[in-house]
Amino acid sequence: MEDVEVSCYSGFTYADHPRSFYWQGIEHKVQRVERVWQEPGVRHFLIRTEDDKLFEIGYHEREDRWSAIELVSI
Repeated sequence: MEDVEVSCYSGFTYADHPRSFYWQGIEHKVQRVERVWQEPGVRHFLIRTEDDKLFEIGYHEREDRWSAIELVSI
């Protein structure tokens, strides 16, 4: 996973819903969040972008940073 810059909606908590992110110098807009799960210290999002790519992005609370990895759609 590599570090990314994420624009997100923050309601009751920070990082409630990602809206877009920059990955490898390109802005990717989130079409929908397909799954959200929490692990100790990391909030994960499985997202589909407007150009139909699938990513897992994570917010690492202790380091206050985001990471992303592109997944292969089957």
